Amino acid sequence: MDHESRVAIIGGTGKVGRYIATKALQNGYQVRMLVRNPEKIADKDKRIEIIEGTVENINNIKLLLDGCHIVINTFGQPPKDEPIYSSLTKNIFEVMKEFEISRYIGVTGGSLNIKGDNKNVLNKIGAKLFEIFFSKMMKDKKEELTILQENIGIEWTLIRLPFVVEGSELGNIKESLSDMPGTKITNKDIASFIINQIENRQYIHQTPFIAT
Repeated sequence: MDHESRVAIIGGTGKVGRYIATKALQNGYQVRMLVRNPEKIADKDKRIEIIEGTVENINNIKLLLDGCHIVINTFGQPPKDEPIYSSLTKNIFEVMKEFEISRYIGVTGGSLNIKGDNKNVLNKIGAKLFEIFFSKMMKDKKEELTILQENIGIEWTLIRLPFVVEGSELGNIKESLSDMPGTKITNKDIASFIINQIENRQYIHQTPFIAT
């Protein structure tokens, strides 16, 4: 069934993001993506509307979000880069409020610690190592979370991921609000889970872990 709803995707050419558009189309949604270099997109689908630009430019974000109903953010960057996750999310939310868009789905790493977690020993160690070796990124990720938590008027969901691997959609996704239920998940399973969250209100204002 086709939807009138249009999904805006940020990070749509990444390891996970490139499958989200396909899954959204399969579920009848209209799709618009912000892409730095459209010519690098493999297997272009004419049904996907492409906005050429960068996430750093808020005017490009406005072009992306104008007329959309759902925002999916899977933006990623190398750990060595100066992290911009929090500033990007701040800009997205600013534009979402301007256009009265309420639904936001984002992703982050399972190493992010949140009040209420009950991680096992290995996951606690892993999270601590990330804070040591990727301190700038983890600080910025925490600032991103704070921005989400302060915007209760937006129906946000932040999905925490384990190691992401290339692979087919396996299904049987395990979910938890307190600890990572597995060590890995395929990018196609993530895409499916994200699209299912558009209308699923279970994790509004929540930060679920998922794995297979």
